[in-house]
Amino acid sequence: MKILLTGANGYIGTRLLPRLMEQGHEVYALVRSRSRLEIPKAFHSQLHVIEADLLNPASLLQIPTNIDAAYYLVHSMSYSQKFSELEAASATNFVHRLEHTQAKQIIYLSGLSNESHLSRHLTSRKKVGEILKMGKIPVTILMAGIIIGSGSASFEIIRDLVEKLPIMIAPEWLNHLTQPIAVRDVLTYLTSILGNPACLNQSFEIGGPDIMSYKELLLKFAQTRGLKRKIFIVPVLTPRLSSYWLFFVTSTSFSLARFLVESLMNNVVCKENRITKLFPNQLLKFEEAVNLAFSRIEEDWVPSSWKDTLSGSILNPDLSIYVQVPRFGILSDTRTTTFSCPVEQVQKRIWSLGGDRGWLSMNWAWKLRGFLDKLVGGIGLRRGRTHPTRLKAGDALDFWRVLLADEKNRRLLLYAEMKLPGEAWLEFEIIPRELHRNDSQNRECDKALPTPSNTDASGRFGVGGDLKQTATFRPNGVWGRFYWYSLYPFHALIFRQLAKHIAQG
Repeated sequence: MKILLTGANGYIGTRLLPRLMEQGHEVYALVRSRSRLEIPKAFHSQLHVIEADLLNPASLLQIPTNIDAAYYLVHSMSYSQKFSELEAASATNFVHRLEHTQAKQIIYLSGLSNESHLSRHLTSRKKVGEILKMGKIPVTILMAGIIIGSGSASFEIIRDLVEKLPIMIAPEWLNHLTQPIAVRDVLTYLTSILGNPACLNQSFEIGGPDIMSYKELLLKFAQTRGLKRKIFIVPVLTPRLSSYWLFFVTSTSFSLARFLVESLMNNVVCKENRITKLFPNQLLKFEEAVNLAFSRIEEDWVPSSWKDTLSGSILNPDLSIYVQVPRFGILSDTRTTTFSCPVEQVQKRIWSLGGDRGWLSMNWAWKLRGFLDKLVGGIGLRRGRTHPTRLKAGDALDFWRVLLADEKNRRLLLYAEMKLPGEAWLEFEIIPRELHRNDSQNRECDKALPTPSNTDASGRFGVGGDLKQTATFRPNGVWGRFYWYSLYPFHALIFRQLAKHIAQG
């Protein structure tokens, strides 16, 4: 089948894409920025990338008319207060365009919304489903609650709470019920309903085999990880206070924390299980889903993470507009450090910065900066990174966003997403020096030299060169310049030490 996949860069879309191609489908991935989409070499012939914006109807004309089905996996945790209007407009434009194609099915993943009083987030997602059903194309809707999988927002927030807090003072909504489902089972349902006549114009509630309160969920998560935790429920934590609590304790942004708390004010439990009769799959229990997620984390195999999505970011999805670092009206700090060890070692240190490993030097200062950012409503440092050594455009890296990760040309460019009176970039560039393997200047690195299989065609090693590290700041008015100059002595020390430790190890 020829399938249109929207949200191909998102948490679910990134995992669904290879599954569809493994099943032999030809996929048209609709993304706002193709630079963020990784295309497995084995599936190049099956994948077509469409760079378009659902809020721009003209860009949707690129969608071919001969598609058979479409997945609508787009939703927003945007900072905008008008996110529900934007979601409605996106869905409307999507339906209007698809009605000019041969599509016979639209598949939409929504949230469980079977109570009368819903959060703004769940109300918006329910409205999107209604808009999709107003079109002429049959729609299949799956409604899920908490999704448990490595990198999911729910999983990471639960993990933060359980691992960091031996004792929790929690709000009353922790007594509400939930029915978590493993991301593997969600993906199985998404592929099973594709092209199935019994699923056309149907809505299904999906959940795992366990129903529990949020308090029980946290305690069971702790038990699965071999941790002892105590939770005390108090009636004084309002939704706003609960949002701040999640914001400061976990790696989530405040906007996401607010949406989650609003959603958790309801019981999120399936009231029907018709889909289990159509597809009697063996669903993973909660403990099994948690253990599977941690096995993926331990193997450094996390295909997608909520932190890498740009739906809740202030940045334009087209990251290319930030790649050209400004040259005028800026303030900068440039450090050029010579190194005499293999280029690959220096590049590996750069590509491993941040996350659990930290920033090599004065890591306490980076943590302090992250804490201060949290205090003013920023994202802070806890976001970390998805993979300890791999980076690609669009990835989150603590309070930075990766704009460019060019391993071939040895250049890494980061953009600051912290709260600042201006814009900031941090760039690393390695300028290698071609040296003969017997060069006397590099005897000190002889033990660290690559094996002969790592030499180039001329028999020379990639040893020695210069590391150029540039911090660029484009101030926003007088306050921006005051910020830069007041912190310059501190920044100069941090950047000097960072360049030194990257170059020398």
